[in-house]
Amino acid sequence: MNGLAAQDCLRELFARTEQGGDEELFRQARQARTARWGDRIFLYGFLYLSTFCRNDCAFCQYRRSNAEERRYRKSLRELREAGLRLAEDGVHLLDLTLGEDPYLVEGEGFARLEEMVSVLHRETGLPVMVSPGVITAAQLSRLRQAGADWYACYQETHDQRRFARLRLGQDFDRRRQARLDAAAAGLLVEDGLLTGLGETADELAASLLVMRDEPLSQVRAMSYVPHACTLPVPEQGAAGQGATDGRRTHELRAIAAMRLLMPDRLVPASLDVDGLAGLRMRLMAGANVVTSIVPSGCGFAGVATRELDIDDARRSVAAVRRVLDGMGMEMATAADYARWLESRRQALAAGEGRQEGHACG
Repeated sequence: MNGLAAQDCLRELFARTEQGGDEELFRQARQARTARWGDRIFLYGFLYLSTFCRNDCAFCQYRRSNAEERRYRKSLRELREAGLRLAEDGVHLLDLTLGEDPYLVEGEGFARLEEMVSVLHRETGLPVMVSPGVITAAQLSRLRQAGADWYACYQETHDQRRFARLRLGQDFDRRRQARLDAAAAGLLVEDGLLTGLGETADELAASLLVMRDEPLSQVRAMSYVPHACTLPVPEQGAAGQGATDGRRTHELRAIAAMRLLMPDRLVPASLDVDGLAGLRMRLMAGANVVTSIVPSGCGFAGVATRELDIDDARRSVAAVRRVLDGMGMEMATAADYARWLESRRQALAAGEGRQEGHACG
């Protein structure tokens, strides 16, 4: 499908006012997932290293200007213990996330982050994804040398006006360039969309086509979760997103469209928005990764929701496995994930990492 036809098709998909017609879309997305990936699902363990941040993103409860937020910065010992627990439980990757904490991303402090990546990779034997925000090309190369496999840096939107309202005072092009620099350094790269903020069908369609054409290996969509310190809940608008169910509509449609448009990419279902209760609907939309599995009792917070399902072990490997079993799906093995990583690197090196599928139900 050429770019113009794909954009028209995606625009029509996101402009639908009813949700009842989405089941055929989701069915096609599941078929595309099965054809490419089988019934195996990858699992990512989540380690939120630091909730300090130099940015003031309007949608984030950890924004710099939120003086009410309880913040923490985990030690290497705490990260190591939690990472080993997650590895023992059977996750396939450790997602080391942090705000753009000046203590860790600026000056000599960056060596602390390198050490954390190195220790986690060496002692758990797992691939490591790191999300330090916008850093330099030289720093990205250092993270790769330290043992990182992935770099996640979410644009949230590819509409520059909306970006300016969400990521206050940040540079749209610099954020995109960081992902390109990461790919050039040999890191696999993830981008993501924030949905449920009144975004238009045109915006979402354009974003998906931008993501398709970038050297990304994982693409995600996550619904906005409002807090007292963040943007107000969107008003009822073109997408009918005034209620929680409405805010999820664009996220689920985006997951399905990502699966159909980019069949070779990983597409996550995050536990961070709705907890375990929201997992099934995201898998039914075509996701093939479960992210934000958090070890209970370690004092880690979520990104969108600080405490949801963490300390009652509902964001554990065992809990996720029960959901997968009930859906007739299964956890992939560590060997499955290692083989995929290697094949993905080979495809990117050969210039084959931007495969186009189809987009409409």
